[in-house]
Amino acid sequence: MSDVVSIDPRTGQAVEVVARETTTEEVDRLCSAAQAAAAGLETLGRDGRAALLRALADALEDRREDVVAVADRETALGPVRLNGELTRTCYQLRLFAEVLGEGSYVEAAIDHAGDTPMGPRPDLRRMLVPIGPVAVFGASNFPLAFSVPGGDTASALAAGCPVVVKAHGSHPATSQLVFDILAAAAEKAGAPAGTLGVVHGVQAGADLVAHPAIRAVGFTGSVTGGRALLQIIEQRPDPVPFFGELSSLNPVVVTPKAAAERGATIGIELVGSFTLGGGQFCTKPGLVFVPAGADGDGVVEAMAAAVREAGAPVLLNEGIATAYGRIAGGLADADGVEVLARGAQPAGAGFQAAPLLLTTTAADLPDEVTEECFGPVSVVARYEGTADLFGALAEMPSSLTATVLRGQGETELPLAVSAKLRPRAGRMIYDAYPTGVAVSWAQHHGGPWPSTNSQHTSVGTTAIRRFLRPVTWQGAPADLLPPELTDDYRGIPRRVDGVLELPR
Repeated sequence: MSDVVSIDPRTGQAVEVVARETTTEEVDRLCSAAQAAAAGLETLGRDGRAALLRALADALEDRREDVVAVADRETALGPVRLNGELTRTCYQLRLFAEVLGEGSYVEAAIDHAGDTPMGPRPDLRRMLVPIGPVAVFGASNFPLAFSVPGGDTASALAAGCPVVVKAHGSHPATSQLVFDILAAAAEKAGAPAGTLGVVHGVQAGADLVAHPAIRAVGFTGSVTGGRALLQIIEQRPDPVPFFGELSSLNPVVVTPKAAAERGATIGIELVGSFTLGGGQFCTKPGLVFVPAGADGDGVVEAMAAAVREAGAPVLLNEGIATAYGRIAGGLADADGVEVLARGAQPAGAGFQAAPLLLTTTAADLPDEVTEECFGPVSVVARYEGTADLFGALAEMPSSLTATVLRGQGETELPLAVSAKLRPRAGRMIYDAYPTGVAVSWAQHHGGPWPSTNSQHTSVGTTAIRRFLRPVTWQGAPADLLPPELTDDYRGIPRRVDGVLELPR
Protein backbone atom coordinates (compact mmCIF):
# COMPACT_ATOMS: atom_id res chain seq x y z
CA MET A 1 0.00 0.00 0.00
CA SER A 2 1.06 3.61 -0.59
CA ASP A 3 2.25 6.10 1.99
CA VAL A 4 -0.23 8.67 3.28
CA VAL A 5 1.58 11.97 2.88
CA SER A 6 0.80 15.29 4.53
CA ILE A 7 1.25 18.27 2.17
CA ASP A 8 1.63 21.94 3.08
CA PRO A 9 -0.80 23.81 0.78
CA ARG A 10 1.15 27.04 1.19
CA THR A 11 4.13 25.47 -0.58
CA GLY A 12 2.67 22.44 -2.30
CA GLN A 13 5.44 20.34 -0.76
CA ALA A 14 5.18 17.06 1.12
CA VAL A 15 6.04 17.47 4.80
CA GLU A 16 5.71 14.05 6.40
CA VAL A 17 4.49 10.51 5.92
CA VAL A 18 1.59 10.11 8.33
CA ALA A 19 0.72 6.47 7.83
CA ARG A 20 0.35 3.73 5.29
CA GLU A 21 -2.95 3.35 3.46
CA THR A 22 -5.21 1.03 5.42
CA THR A 23 -5.41 -2.47 3.96
CA THR A 24 -8.62 -4.39 3.35
CA GLU A 25 -7.67 -6.72 6.20
CA GLU A 26 -7.16 -3.79 8.57
CA VAL A 27 -10.52 -2.29 7.56
CA ASP A 28 -12.14 -5.63 8.34
CA ARG A 29 -10.48 -5.73 11.75
CA LEU A 30 -11.62 -2.18 12.63
CA CYS A 31 -15.19 -2.78 11.44
CA SER A 32 -15.39 -6.06 13.32
CA ALA A 33 -14.15 -4.30 16.46
CA ALA A 34 -16.80 -1.61 15.99
CA GLN A 35 -19.46 -4.29 15.64
CA ALA A 36 -18.25 -5.95 18.84
CA ALA A 37 -18.34 -2.58 20.64
CA ALA A 38 -21.92 -1.72 19.66
CA ALA A 39 -23.68 -3.55 22.47
CA GLY A 40 -21.34 -2.18 25.12
CA LEU A 41 -21.69 1.38 23.86
CA GLU A 42 -25.47 1.11 23.98
CA THR A 43 -25.27 -0.41 27.45
CA LEU A 44 -23.39 2.67 28.69
CA GLY A 45 -26.77 4.34 28.51
CA ARG A 46 -27.52 7.97 27.90
CA ASP A 47 -25.64 9.17 30.97
CA GLY A 48 -22.57 7.09 30.17
CA ARG A 49 -22.41 8.30 26.58
CA ALA A 50 -22.90 11.89 27.71
CA ALA A 51 -19.90 11.51 29.99
CA LEU A 52 -17.93 10.03 27.09
CA LEU A 53 -18.73 12.98 24.82
CA ARG A 54 -17.69 15.48 27.48
CA ALA A 55 -14.45 13.57 28.02
CA LEU A 56 -13.71 13.75 24.28
CA ALA A 57 -14.31 17.51 24.28
CA ASP A 58 -12.08 17.99 27.32
CA ALA A 59 -9.29 15.96 25.72
CA LEU A 60 -9.37 18.08 22.56
CA GLU A 61 -9.33 21.27 24.62
CA ASP A 62 -6.30 20.01 26.54
CA ARG A 63 -4.41 19.59 23.26
CA ARG A 64 -5.73 22.75 21.58
CA GLU A 65 -2.34 24.27 20.81
CA ASP A 66 -1.02 21.08 19.20
CA VAL A 67 -4.18 20.45 17.19
CA VAL A 68 -4.38 24.00 15.83
CA ALA A 69 -0.69 24.06 14.89
CA VAL A 70 -0.89 20.82 12.89
CA ALA A 71 -4.19 21.79 11.26
CA ASP A 72 -2.85 25.20 10.22
CA ARG A 73 0.28 23.73 8.69
CA GLU A 74 -1.84 21.22 6.79
CA THR A 75 -4.77 23.43 5.67
CA ALA A 76 -3.50 27.07 5.68
CA LEU A 77 -6.80 28.10 7.26
CA GLY A 78 -5.04 30.13 9.96
CA PRO A 79 -5.00 29.90 13.76
CA VAL A 80 -7.96 32.24 14.28
CA ARG A 81 -10.28 30.21 12.05
CA LEU A 82 -9.00 26.89 13.41
CA ASN A 83 -9.28 27.91 17.06
CA GLY A 84 -12.87 28.87 16.32
CA GLU A 85 -13.46 25.57 14.60
CA LEU A 86 -12.01 23.62 17.51
CA THR A 87 -14.26 25.56 19.89
CA ARG A 88 -17.23 24.63 17.69
CA THR A 89 -16.13 20.99 17.63
CA CYS A 90 -15.93 20.79 21.41
CA TYR A 91 -19.22 22.66 21.75
CA GLN A 92 -21.11 20.22 19.55
CA LEU A 93 -19.70 17.24 21.47
CA ARG A 94 -20.99 18.81 24.68
CA LEU A 95 -24.30 19.78 23.05
CA PHE A 96 -24.97 16.17 22.14
CA ALA A 97 -24.25 15.29 25.76
CA GLU A 98 -27.11 17.66 26.62
CA VAL A 99 -29.29 15.98 24.00
CA LEU A 100 -28.71 12.68 25.76
CA GLY A 101 -29.63 14.16 29.11
CA GLU A 102 -32.82 15.73 27.79
CA GLY A 103 -33.81 12.48 26.10
CA SER A 104 -36.68 13.46 23.81
CA TYR A 105 -34.64 12.33 20.80
CA VAL A 106 -35.61 8.67 21.51
CA GLU A 107 -39.26 9.57 20.72
CA ALA A 108 -40.56 7.30 23.47
CA ALA A 109 -44.24 6.37 23.11
CA ILE A 110 -46.40 4.00 25.14
CA ASP A 111 -49.86 2.76 24.21
CA HIS A 112 -51.27 0.58 26.97
CA ALA A 113 -53.46 -2.39 26.11
CA GLY A 114 -57.11 -1.47 25.84
CA ASP A 115 -60.21 -1.20 23.72
CA THR A 116 -60.24 1.01 20.61
CA PRO A 117 -62.85 1.71 17.89
CA MET A 118 -61.00 -0.94 15.86
CA GLY A 119 -61.11 -3.51 18.63
CA PRO A 120 -58.69 -4.58 21.37
CA ARG A 121 -55.17 -3.15 21.20
CA PRO A 122 -52.10 -4.89 22.65
CA ASP A 123 -49.59 -3.11 24.82
CA LEU A 124 -47.21 -1.27 22.44
CA ARG A 125 -44.06 0.64 23.37
CA ARG A 126 -41.83 2.35 20.83
CA MET A 127 -38.53 4.22 20.86
CA LEU A 128 -35.47 4.84 18.72
CA VAL A 129 -32.39 2.67 19.20
CA PRO A 130 -28.85 2.76 17.75
CA ILE A 131 -28.58 1.64 14.13
CA GLY A 132 -25.12 0.08 14.58
CA PRO A 133 -21.57 0.94 13.51
CA VAL A 134 -21.33 4.05 11.34
CA ALA A 135 -18.79 5.02 8.68
CA VAL A 136 -17.96 8.74 8.66
CA PHE A 137 -16.10 10.48 5.82
CA GLY A 138 -14.15 13.56 6.85
CA ALA A 139 -14.59 16.72 4.75
CA SER A 140 -11.70 18.63 3.19
CA ASN A 141 -12.82 22.11 4.22
CA PHE A 142 -13.41 21.58 7.97
CA PRO A 143 -10.52 19.51 9.38
CA LEU A 144 -12.14 19.45 12.82
CA ALA A 145 -15.86 20.28 12.79
CA PHE A 146 -16.67 17.99 9.83
CA SER A 147 -13.87 15.49 10.18
CA VAL A 148 -12.67 12.88 12.68
CA PRO A 149 -14.07 14.64 15.78
CA GLY A 150 -16.88 16.40 13.89
CA GLY A 151 -20.65 16.49 13.98
CA ASP A 152 -21.20 13.13 12.29
CA THR A 153 -18.94 11.42 14.82
CA ALA A 154 -20.49 13.28 17.76
CA SER A 155 -24.08 12.51 16.74
CA ALA A 156 -23.33 8.86 15.96
CA LEU A 157 -21.60 8.29 19.31
CA ALA A 158 -24.46 10.05 21.07
CA ALA A 159 -26.88 7.70 19.35
CA GLY A 160 -24.86 4.76 20.67
CA CYS A 161 -23.13 3.84 17.42
CA PRO A 162 -19.40 3.04 17.16
CA VAL A 163 -17.68 5.08 14.44
CA VAL A 164 -15.00 4.26 11.89
CA VAL A 165 -13.78 7.45 10.19
CA LYS A 166 -12.29 7.70 6.72
CA ALA A 167 -9.66 10.42 7.19
CA HIS A 168 -9.56 13.03 4.43
CA GLY A 169 -6.40 13.08 2.35
CA SER A 170 -6.16 16.87 2.65
CA HIS A 171 -5.34 16.70 6.36
CA PRO A 172 -4.18 13.20 7.32
CA ALA A 173 -1.82 14.42 10.06
CA THR A 174 -4.59 16.41 11.73
CA SER A 175 -6.95 13.45 11.40
CA GLN A 176 -4.48 11.02 12.94
CA LEU A 177 -3.60 13.39 15.78
CA VAL A 178 -7.19 14.06 16.82
CA PHE A 179 -8.05 10.38 16.44
CA ASP A 180 -5.23 9.44 18.80
CA ILE A 181 -6.47 12.04 21.28
CA LEU A 182 -10.08 10.82 21.05
CA ALA A 183 -9.17 7.13 21.22
CA ALA A 184 -7.13 7.62 24.39
CA ALA A 185 -9.90 9.69 25.98
CA ALA A 186 -12.56 7.13 25.05
CA GLU A 187 -10.58 4.31 26.61
CA LYS A 188 -10.04 6.35 29.77
CA ALA A 189 -13.76 7.14 29.91
CA GLY A 190 -14.63 3.45 29.85
CA ALA A 191 -15.89 3.14 26.28
CA PRO A 192 -15.59 -0.38 24.87
CA ALA A 193 -12.63 -1.16 22.62
CA GLY A 194 -13.59 -0.52 18.99
CA THR A 195 -15.79 2.49 19.76
CA LEU A 196 -13.60 4.60 17.45
CA GLY A 197 -11.49 3.69 14.44
CA VAL A 198 -9.78 5.51 11.57
CA VAL A 199 -8.75 4.46 8.06
CA HIS A 200 -6.66 6.16 5.38
CA GLY A 201 -6.81 5.84 1.59
CA VAL A 202 -9.39 5.78 -1.20
CA GLN A 203 -9.60 1.99 -1.33
CA ALA A 204 -10.00 1.86 2.45
CA GLY A 205 -13.02 4.15 2.09
CA ALA A 206 -14.55 1.84 -0.49
CA ASP A 207 -13.85 -1.20 1.70
CA LEU A 208 -15.39 0.62 4.66
CA VAL A 209 -18.80 1.29 3.11
CA ALA A 210 -18.91 -2.23 1.69
CA HIS A 211 -18.21 -3.91 5.03
CA PRO A 212 -21.21 -5.84 6.41
CA ALA A 213 -20.68 -4.45 9.93
CA ILE A 214 -21.32 -0.88 8.78
CA ARG A 215 -24.99 0.06 9.14
CA ALA A 216 -24.97 3.71 7.94
CA VAL A 217 -22.64 6.17 6.22
CA GLY A 218 -22.20 9.91 6.82
CA PHE A 219 -20.47 11.79 3.99
CA THR A 220 -19.59 15.41 3.21
CA GLY A 221 -18.06 15.96 -0.21
CA SER A 222 -18.73 16.17 -3.93
CA VAL A 223 -21.63 14.73 -5.90
CA THR A 224 -19.12 12.58 -7.77
CA GLY A 225 -17.70 11.14 -4.57
CA GLY A 226 -21.15 10.63 -3.13
CA ARG A 227 -22.38 8.80 -6.22
CA ALA A 228 -19.33 6.51 -6.14
CA LEU A 229 -20.06 5.53 -2.55
CA LEU A 230 -23.77 5.11 -3.26
CA GLN A 231 -22.92 2.72 -6.08
CA ILE A 232 -20.85 0.59 -3.68
CA ILE A 233 -23.67 0.64 -1.14
CA GLU A 234 -26.26 -0.36 -3.74
CA GLN A 235 -24.13 -3.39 -4.66
CA ARG A 236 -24.07 -4.63 -1.06
CA PRO A 237 -26.31 -7.63 -0.29
CA ASP A 238 -27.86 -5.35 2.34
CA PRO A 239 -27.77 -1.68 1.23
CA VAL A 240 -27.54 0.71 4.17
CA PRO A 241 -28.56 4.38 4.64
CA PHE A 242 -26.23 6.95 3.09
CA PHE A 243 -26.43 10.53 4.36
CA GLY A 244 -24.56 12.78 1.95
CA GLU A 245 -24.02 16.52 1.92
CA LEU A 246 -22.98 17.05 -1.67
CA SER A 247 -23.36 20.31 -3.62
CA SER A 248 -24.90 23.72 -3.09
CA LEU A 249 -25.18 26.97 -5.07
CA ASN A 250 -26.85 29.00 -2.26
CA PRO A 251 -28.59 31.74 -4.28
CA VAL A 252 -29.01 35.24 -2.87
CA VAL A 253 -31.73 37.69 -3.94
CA VAL A 254 -31.17 41.42 -3.38
CA THR A 255 -34.47 43.30 -3.64
CA PRO A 256 -34.59 46.71 -5.35
CA LYS A 257 -35.42 48.38 -2.05
CA ALA A 258 -32.45 46.74 -0.29
CA ALA A 259 -30.16 47.85 -3.12
CA ALA A 260 -31.44 51.42 -2.83
CA GLU A 261 -31.05 51.57 0.95
CA ARG A 262 -27.65 49.91 1.48
CA GLY A 263 -26.25 48.79 -1.86
CA ALA A 264 -22.58 49.47 -1.14
CA THR A 265 -22.75 47.72 2.23
CA ILE A 266 -24.41 44.67 0.67
CA GLY A 267 -21.76 44.52 -2.03
CA ILE A 268 -18.89 44.54 0.46
CA GLU A 269 -20.58 41.97 2.70
CA LEU A 270 -21.35 39.64 -0.19
CA VAL A 271 -17.70 39.56 -1.22
CA GLY A 272 -16.72 38.87 2.38
CA SER A 273 -19.13 35.94 2.36
CA PHE A 274 -18.12 34.32 -0.92
CA THR A 275 -14.37 34.71 -0.28
CA LEU A 276 -14.53 33.56 3.35
CA GLY A 277 -12.24 30.59 3.86
CA GLY A 278 -11.11 30.87 0.25
CA GLY A 279 -14.68 30.31 -0.93
CA GLN A 280 -14.45 26.74 0.36
CA PHE A 281 -17.67 26.72 2.35
CA CYS A 282 -20.59 24.51 1.35
CA THR A 283 -22.79 27.55 2.07
CA LYS A 284 -20.84 30.00 -0.11
CA PRO A 285 -23.21 32.29 -2.09
CA GLY A 286 -22.39 31.29 -5.66
CA LEU A 287 -25.12 33.22 -7.49
CA VAL A 288 -26.45 36.65 -6.55
CA PHE A 289 -29.53 38.22 -8.13
CA VAL A 290 -29.20 42.01 -8.25
CA PRO A 291 -31.74 44.41 -9.80
CA ALA A 292 -30.83 46.23 -12.98
CA GLY A 293 -30.53 50.01 -12.78
CA ALA A 294 -28.54 52.53 -10.79
CA ASP A 295 -29.26 51.08 -7.34
CA GLY A 296 -28.19 47.62 -8.43
CA ASP A 297 -25.11 49.16 -10.05
CA GLY A 298 -24.13 50.38 -6.60
CA VAL A 299 -24.17 46.81 -5.27
CA VAL A 300 -22.15 45.49 -8.19
CA GLU A 301 -19.59 48.30 -8.15
CA ALA A 302 -18.97 47.74 -4.45
CA MET A 303 -18.55 44.01 -5.08
CA ALA A 304 -16.10 44.62 -7.91
CA ALA A 305 -14.02 47.05 -5.84
CA ALA A 306 -13.86 44.59 -2.94
CA VAL A 307 -12.80 41.72 -5.20
CA ARG A 308 -10.01 43.80 -6.77
CA GLU A 309 -8.63 44.40 -3.28
CA ALA A 310 -8.91 40.75 -2.23
CA GLY A 311 -5.76 38.66 -1.86
CA ALA A 312 -5.23 35.23 -3.38
CA PRO A 313 -6.23 32.64 -0.76
CA VAL A 314 -4.47 29.33 -0.38
CA LEU A 315 -6.86 26.51 -1.24
CA LEU A 316 -6.91 23.26 0.66
CA ASN A 317 -5.29 20.94 -1.82
CA GLU A 318 -4.05 20.60 -5.37
CA GLY A 319 -7.24 18.92 -6.55
CA ILE A 320 -9.43 21.77 -5.35
CA ALA A 321 -7.06 24.38 -6.80
CA THR A 322 -6.97 22.63 -10.18
CA ALA A 323 -10.74 22.18 -10.28
CA TYR A 324 -11.26 25.83 -9.32
CA GLY A 325 -9.05 27.01 -12.17
CA ARG A 326 -10.87 24.80 -14.65
CA ILE A 327 -14.44 25.47 -13.55
CA ALA A 328 -14.03 29.19 -12.84
CA GLY A 329 -12.31 29.57 -16.20
CA GLY A 330 -15.20 27.79 -17.89
CA LEU A 331 -17.67 30.08 -16.17
CA ALA A 332 -15.78 33.17 -17.33
CA ASP A 333 -15.79 31.87 -20.92
CA ALA A 334 -19.46 30.85 -20.96
CA ASP A 335 -21.78 32.59 -23.42
CA GLY A 336 -23.42 35.63 -21.86
CA VAL A 337 -20.97 35.83 -18.95
CA GLU A 338 -18.55 38.72 -18.41
CA VAL A 339 -15.68 39.16 -15.96
CA LEU A 340 -16.36 42.06 -13.60
CA ALA A 341 -13.27 41.87 -11.41
CA ARG A 342 -10.35 39.69 -10.45
CA GLY A 343 -8.48 39.67 -7.17
CA ALA A 344 -4.77 39.25 -6.60
CA GLN A 345 -3.10 36.69 -8.83
CA PRO A 346 -1.29 33.71 -7.28
CA ALA A 347 2.36 34.35 -6.58
CA GLY A 348 4.90 31.65 -5.88
CA ALA A 349 4.34 28.03 -4.98
CA GLY A 350 1.37 26.43 -3.28
CA PHE A 351 -2.31 26.18 -4.08
CA GLN A 352 -3.32 29.85 -4.36
CA ALA A 353 -6.30 31.07 -6.37
CA ALA A 354 -7.42 34.46 -7.65
CA PRO A 355 -10.88 35.63 -6.48
CA LEU A 356 -13.25 36.20 -9.39
CA LEU A 357 -16.51 38.11 -9.87
CA LEU A 358 -18.63 37.44 -12.95
CA THR A 359 -21.89 38.84 -14.28
CA THR A 360 -24.73 37.71 -16.52
CA THR A 361 -28.44 38.39 -16.96
CA ALA A 362 -31.26 36.60 -15.18
CA ALA A 363 -33.30 36.53 -18.38
CA ASP A 364 -30.67 34.45 -20.19
CA LEU A 365 -29.06 32.55 -17.35
CA PRO A 366 -26.42 30.16 -18.70
CA ASP A 367 -26.60 26.60 -17.37
CA GLU A 368 -22.98 26.78 -16.22
CA VAL A 369 -23.66 29.41 -13.55
CA THR A 370 -26.20 27.21 -11.76
CA GLU A 371 -23.52 24.64 -10.86
CA GLU A 372 -21.36 24.85 -7.74
CA CYS A 373 -17.77 26.03 -8.12
CA PHE A 374 -15.75 25.43 -4.96
CA GLY A 375 -13.51 28.44 -4.39
CA PRO A 376 -13.59 32.28 -4.31
CA VAL A 377 -15.90 32.97 -7.27
CA SER A 378 -19.46 34.26 -7.47
CA VAL A 379 -21.78 35.26 -10.32
CA VAL A 380 -24.04 38.32 -10.31
CA ALA A 381 -27.24 37.90 -12.35
CA ARG A 382 -29.01 41.20 -13.13
CA TYR A 383 -32.84 41.13 -13.32
CA GLU A 384 -35.14 43.70 -14.89
CA GLY A 385 -38.26 42.88 -12.88
CA THR A 386 -40.08 40.13 -11.06
CA ALA A 387 -40.78 38.17 -14.24
CA ASP A 388 -37.05 38.01 -14.94
CA LEU A 389 -36.30 37.10 -11.34
CA PHE A 390 -39.00 34.47 -10.89
CA GLY A 391 -38.17 32.85 -14.21
CA ALA A 392 -34.55 32.46 -13.15
CA LEU A 393 -35.44 31.20 -9.68
CA ALA A 394 -37.55 28.48 -11.30
CA GLU A 395 -34.36 27.13 -12.89
CA MET A 396 -32.34 26.99 -9.68
CA PRO A 397 -31.04 23.66 -8.41
CA SER A 398 -31.84 22.90 -4.79
CA SER A 399 -29.36 24.21 -2.21
CA LEU A 400 -28.54 24.06 1.45
CA THR A 401 -29.54 27.72 1.76
CA ALA A 402 -31.39 30.53 0.01
CA THR A 403 -31.03 34.16 1.07
CA VAL A 404 -33.25 37.23 0.71
CA LEU A 405 -31.80 40.69 1.42
CA ARG A 406 -34.76 43.04 2.00
CA GLY A 407 -35.38 46.72 2.39
CA GLN A 408 -36.55 48.09 5.72
CA GLY A 409 -40.11 46.94 6.45
CA GLU A 410 -40.38 45.19 3.08
CA THR A 411 -42.64 42.11 3.00
CA GLU A 412 -44.52 41.66 -0.30
CA LEU A 413 -41.60 40.86 -2.62
CA PRO A 414 -39.66 38.88 0.02
CA LEU A 415 -42.74 36.73 0.59
CA ALA A 416 -43.08 36.06 -3.14
CA VAL A 417 -39.36 35.29 -3.47
CA SER A 418 -39.50 33.01 -0.43
CA ALA A 419 -42.36 31.05 -1.98
CA LYS A 420 -40.17 30.40 -5.01
CA LEU A 421 -37.05 29.49 -3.03
CA ARG A 422 -38.37 27.50 -0.08
CA PRO A 423 -39.07 24.30 -2.08
CA ARG A 424 -35.39 24.38 -3.13
CA ALA A 425 -33.62 25.10 0.16
CA GLY A 426 -33.14 23.67 3.63
CA ARG A 427 -32.49 27.01 5.34
CA MET A 428 -34.07 30.35 4.44
CA ILE A 429 -31.95 33.35 5.44
CA TYR A 430 -33.07 36.98 5.69
CA ASP A 431 -30.88 40.08 5.85
CA ALA A 432 -27.74 38.05 6.60
CA TYR A 433 -25.36 35.77 4.70
CA PRO A 434 -25.33 31.98 4.40
CA THR A 435 -21.72 31.28 5.36
CA GLY A 436 -21.69 30.13 8.96
CA VAL A 437 -23.92 27.36 10.30
CA ALA A 438 -24.78 27.64 13.99
CA VAL A 439 -24.89 24.40 15.98
CA SER A 440 -28.24 24.43 17.77
CA TRP A 441 -31.52 22.66 18.40
CA ALA A 442 -33.31 24.53 15.60
CA GLN A 443 -30.62 24.27 12.93
CA HIS A 444 -31.12 22.41 9.67
CA HIS A 445 -28.16 21.85 7.37
CA GLY A 446 -29.55 19.94 4.44
CA GLY A 447 -31.84 20.32 1.47
CA PRO A 448 -33.26 18.55 -1.57
CA TRP A 449 -30.94 16.91 -4.10
CA PRO A 450 -28.21 17.76 -5.04
CA SER A 451 -27.48 19.53 -1.76
CA THR A 452 -28.18 16.32 0.13
CA ASN A 453 -29.78 12.97 -0.61
CA SER A 454 -31.98 12.79 2.47
CA GLN A 455 -34.35 14.86 4.59
CA HIS A 456 -31.96 14.92 7.53
CA THR A 457 -29.49 17.49 8.81
CA SER A 458 -25.76 17.07 9.41
CA VAL A 459 -25.61 20.04 11.82
CA GLY A 460 -27.68 20.57 14.94
CA THR A 461 -29.18 18.26 17.49
CA THR A 462 -31.52 16.39 15.12
CA ALA A 463 -28.45 15.09 13.26
CA ILE A 464 -28.65 12.23 15.76
CA ARG A 465 -31.82 10.99 14.03
CA ARG A 466 -29.77 9.65 11.10
CA PHE A 467 -28.17 6.98 13.24
CA LEU A 468 -31.24 5.65 15.03
CA ARG A 469 -33.98 3.24 14.03
CA PRO A 470 -37.42 2.64 15.58
CA VAL A 471 -38.32 -0.52 17.46
CA THR A 472 -41.68 -1.41 19.02
CA TRP A 473 -42.03 -3.83 21.96
CA GLN A 474 -45.41 -5.57 21.98
CA GLY A 475 -46.61 -7.22 25.15
CA ALA A 476 -43.14 -7.08 26.67
CA PRO A 477 -42.70 -7.69 30.42
CA ALA A 478 -41.18 -4.77 32.30
CA ASP A 479 -37.87 -6.53 32.91
CA LEU A 480 -37.30 -6.83 29.15
CA LEU A 481 -38.02 -3.18 28.35
CA PRO A 482 -35.52 -0.32 28.05
CA PRO A 483 -35.78 1.89 31.16
CA GLU A 484 -37.27 4.73 29.10
CA LEU A 485 -40.32 2.57 28.25
CA THR A 486 -41.17 1.28 31.73
CA ASP A 487 -44.30 2.68 33.37
CA ASP A 488 -42.57 4.29 36.34
CA TYR A 489 -39.82 6.06 34.35
CA ARG A 490 -40.20 9.85 34.33
CA GLY A 491 -36.78 11.08 33.20
CA ILE A 492 -37.62 12.15 29.63
CA PRO A 493 -40.58 13.48 27.65
CA ARG A 494 -42.85 10.62 26.52
CA ARG A 495 -46.20 10.21 24.81
CA VAL A 496 -48.36 7.89 26.90
CA ASP A 497 -51.72 6.80 25.49
CA GLY A 498 -51.55 9.76 23.14
CA VAL A 499 -50.83 12.34 25.84
CA LEU A 500 -47.47 14.12 26.06
CA GLU A 501 -45.94 13.65 29.52
CA LEU A 502 -43.03 15.84 30.58
CA PRO A 503 -40.30 14.64 32.95
CA ARG A 504 -40.69 15.15 36.68
